[in-house]
Amino acid sequence: MEAPAAKKQKVEDQDDDEEAEAALATRKRAPETKLARECPYLDTINRHVLDFDFEKLCSVSLSRINCYACLVCGKYFQGRGLSTHAYTHSVSEGHHVFLNLLTLRFYCLPDQYEIIDSSLDDIKYVLNPTFTTEAIARLDSQESVSRAYDGSNYLPGTVGLNNIKANDYCNVIFQALTNVVPIRDFFLDEANYSSVKPPPGDHTFLLVQRFGELVRKLWNPHNFKAHVSPHEMLQAVVLCSKKRFQFTDQGDPVTFLGWFLNALHLAMGGKKKRASSIIYRTFQGRMRVYSRRMVPAELTAEQKKELAASPDYQETAEETPFMYLLAELPPPPLFKDELKENIIPQVSLFTILNKFNGQEEREYKTYKEEVVKRFELLRLPPYLILCIKRFTKNTFFVEKNNTIVNFPIKSIDLAEYLAPDAAAAAGETVYDLLTNIVHDGEPGAGKGTYRCHTLHRGTGKWHELQDLHVREVLPQMITLTEAYIQIYELRRTPAEAS
Repeated sequence: MEAPAAKKQKVEDQDDDEEAEAALATRKRAPETKLARECPYLDTINRHVLDFDFEKLCSVSLSRINCYACLVCGKYFQGRGLSTHAYTHSVSEGHHVFLNLLTLRFYCLPDQYEIIDSSLDDIKYVLNPTFTTEAIARLDSQESVSRAYDGSNYLPGTVGLNNIKANDYCNVIFQALTNVVPIRDFFLDEANYSSVKPPPGDHTFLLVQRFGELVRKLWNPHNFKAHVSPHEMLQAVVLCSKKRFQFTDQGDPVTFLGWFLNALHLAMGGKKKRASSIIYRTFQGRMRVYSRRMVPAELTAEQKKELAASPDYQETAEETPFMYLLAELPPPPLFKDELKENIIPQVSLFTILNKFNGQEEREYKTYKEEVVKRFELLRLPPYLILCIKRFTKNTFFVEKNNTIVNFPIKSIDLAEYLAPDAAAAAGETVYDLLTNIVHDGEPGAGKGTYRCHTLHRGTGKWHELQDLHVREVLPQMITLTEAYIQIYELRRTPAEAS
């Protein structure tokens, strides 16, 4: 039988254990707050290894829940309580300063207290850059160069993107869109889309969040490095496109651009109306398409005349919106010239734009019949996207048309392509080039590379961006490239400019 004294001592020990557990639980729920001057480990933070561009998941458990970044080695770990991966890492490696990737609060492990210090604000800003309305308004007038933590210089907005394997076709679209002013300004202000509540299970809104993060990082004047990795953005693309677009296989930027703009529009609740999203307000124009069925060539003259007069072969007109214009190149010469093809075929931009003058007829084949179409523009968008059709797919392989398009950098007037009934109310019709995307190399799946030319408004200089490589380029050199996608900016009227 247990002695009374021993029994009493056992009860007291149990009470002490319960109090210790309660104290530990309270400590885990509400960690102690300690000022930075009391934390001896701040000098162990290594900003050179901090990289917040990749997925925020634990390097051990691969969980996205309650992730912390070790500010000494840059790795991500889950939790900070006893027996968690972050706590274990702190004890085993002697790394003590951690950042909660969701709440942006700093903690010291294994001591379990919160660190408060203004010297850590730069780390929070790199993880989640924010822009005020005044800062956004000043972007187009800033000429100053920013300096990364490693000492390299860069221009905010003109920043290289990492090529994970074969995602350069996505990189050029991201770099092009982040230099379109309405798109840039909308996504720099997180309040424009942070309050949107997507339906449960809808992953498409992840595109909006990830693209907003990418835009803010590309325009961040306080980056730790002079480039950005679009890893999280690409993961969202793969998920939301149901693996249609991959960063391991080369793709077509025209196809990706059409899908991406439409996906952003729908994710933000966009409808058919032009004012329903920033995407439609920026890029949507309107055209009228005239079409008629082609009379079969094998018929006699009388049969052709009789068939052409029938209602089924009369020309019809339909108004339709467009997000970009697709212009065809003239066929390249079939035979080499006398100098072994020393001369590359060239064509004027205005020649390929004649497709939209309302007079020129084009023949198109469908799986049912052949039709003849004419196109004329009814409304010009603030930013016009022009895609030049360089690739033709036949039964066996893909052919590329290397014809050089001669285009001016500034003052491209599209007034002559407007329908007569739309010209009077058109307003300004003059465009300036903003972005030029180029394809280099051979056609076909997985072949060739893409690069992008963008205008930096603050300096007025052109830059070439090819993945991580950024260099200044003369405007005259841009016109000699095999342009594939171009974005033009409509000049504002004097009333709009004021």
